[in-house]
Amino acid sequence: MADPSAAPPIAAARPTRGGPAIRRLVLHRVEVPLKKPVKHASHERTSSANLIVQVDLDDGSTGYGEGVPREYVTGETIETAVDAVARCDWPRRLGRPSSFADVVATVERLSLPEIDDDPRGMRGNAARCALELAVLDAYSRSFGASIGEAVALATAEGLERRAKPGPVRYSAAITAESRRKEIISAIKFRVYGFRDVKAKVGVAGQDDPRRMETLRRILGRRVDIRIDANEAWRADELVEKVAPLLRYRPSLLEQPVAHAEVDALTELRPRLGVPVMLDESLCGWPDGLAAIERKTTDFFNVRLSKCGGILPSLRLIGLARRHGLGVQLGCHPGETAILSAAGRHVASRVDGIRYLEGSYDRHILRSNLTTDDLTFGYGGRAAPFVGPGLGVNVDPDLLAAMTTQTREIDHA
Repeated sequence: MADPSAAPPIAAARPTRGGPAIRRLVLHRVEVPLKKPVKHASHERTSSANLIVQVDLDDGSTGYGEGVPREYVTGETIETAVDAVARCDWPRRLGRPSSFADVVATVERLSLPEIDDDPRGMRGNAARCALELAVLDAYSRSFGASIGEAVALATAEGLERRAKPGPVRYSAAITAESRRKEIISAIKFRVYGFRDVKAKVGVAGQDDPRRMETLRRILGRRVDIRIDANEAWRADELVEKVAPLLRYRPSLLEQPVAHAEVDALTELRPRLGVPVMLDESLCGWPDGLAAIERKTTDFFNVRLSKCGGILPSLRLIGLARRHGLGVQLGCHPGETAILSAAGRHVASRVDGIRYLEGSYDRHILRSNLTTDDLTFGYGGRAAPFVGPGLGVNVDPDLLAAMTTQTREIDHA
C-alpha cells in the first residue's frame, strides 16, 4: 500500500547531474558480540548478526549504514538482507546529485521490490535501512552536511521538527534476567537518575507481579515504568495477565499479543487499564494505517531498522502525530554505533517523541565499530551530534574484526 505522504514516484523526480556518483558497495555481514544475553518472551541472543553497507563515492567519500534483520519481526534474515541490497538498482537511479537536498529527495522515493511486494511493507526494511543510511552518510560527507539535515528536508506530513538539534534523554531497560541482576539494575537506574525504565514481562517461569512489586519499590513512585511483553500472551488471557500488574502503575504496555491476534486489541484495549504500544505489529506504512483504522494502539514504537530507515520512520512518526498517537523511537539490542548515531540525529531534531531507546553501546556491546563512545550519560542524557555525515567515524580495523563475510558490488 503506497504512502500518500511520501514524495512522488521517482519517475516524477527532476534528474540531477554534476555531483559524485556511487562507485562501489561493500556489504559486510558482521557478528556483534553482546556483553550478556538479551532475553525476552520472543527470543534470547548472545550476539547479533547485522548488515553493514559501505558506500564509496567516486570523489573519495565513504559512508556506512546498518540494518538489524530479525526474522521474527520483519521476516528478514541476514542472508535475505544481503541479497536484497545486492540486487537493487539504487546507484543507477541516484545518478550524480548536485546537492544533499537532491539526495534526500531521491532516496525518499526509493524502495526495494521485497518491500513493495509485501502486504505489510516490511520484508526488506532492514536492508533498506542499511542502504539508506550508507547513502545519506556518504553524500552528506561529500556535501559537508549532517545526516540529521535529512529530517528537515524529508517529506513527512504531521512531523514536528525542531529549528535546531537539541539534547535528548534515553530510557533504561531491564531485561528478564535473574532476580538478583534485576535488583542490581533497578538500583543502578535509580542512582543514575533515569526518569523512565522499560521492563520485560511475559517470559516463561517469571513471576511478573512479584518482579513489578520489587522494581516499583526500588525505583520509587516518580519513575515511569512501562512494560514490554514481546507478544507473550494470548488474546483470551490478556486481561487476566495484565490485571495483577496495574497496581504497580505501568505507564504503557508494549506488544502484548502476537501480530496474528493484534486485531483483538480493538475490543481488548479499552478494558486493559493501561495504554498499548505496538512494536512487532508496527513495521511498515500499511501496519500504521491498519493500527489507526482498527484502533488497536495508543502508541507507535518506531525503530529505524524494522521501519526501513530514517525517511520511512519519519513518515510513520508524522502519521502517529496526525492521529493523536504517542511515539517511542526504539532500537534493536545489538545495534552498533551506526544505528545509535542515526537514532540520535532523529531524536535530537523531532519533537513529540515520548520515549527514546538506544545508545546503550558500552552497556550492551563487547565490541563496537567506532572509537567514539556514543553511550548516554547520567540520567540517560546525551548531546546532539555535530559535523558532517553521521558525526562518528567507523574504524575499518574494528569493522574487519567483526566481519564474517563481505560482498563487493562494483558500479564504476
